[in-house]
Amino acid sequence: MAIKITEECINCGACEPECPNNAIYEGGAEWRFSDGTTVRGAMNLLEGASVDSDAPQTPRAMDYYYIVTEKCTECVGFHEEPQCASVCPVDCCVDDENHRESKEDLLAKKQSMHA
Repeated sequence: MAIKITEECINCGACEPECPNNAIYEGGAEWRFSDGTTVRGAMNLLEGASVDSDAPQTPRAMDYYYIVTEKCTECVGFHEEPQCASVCPVDCCVDDENHRESKEDLLAKKQSMHA
């Protein structure tokens, strides 16, 4: 599963530098698949669509930090636990019940982003 940031976020920014996948962005900020990864050029998404990894994407939240699910690996392959959750002072980095992935899937996602 991925991690999400809830509306209780106080915008402290503690989580953002901790993410090894550069999957956390400030509210209102555009993001790219290529940010902090080795992904370049066209990228095929799980649902079958293809996107340019350098193309700016629409922010997922406007008023508080957010996590891009497609880039989140729960820190699998990097750390023992999700780093965003371990540093969050208000415990708003929580499991995203709408996005479940196996450890193997998370490791494969990590490999695809950091080849």
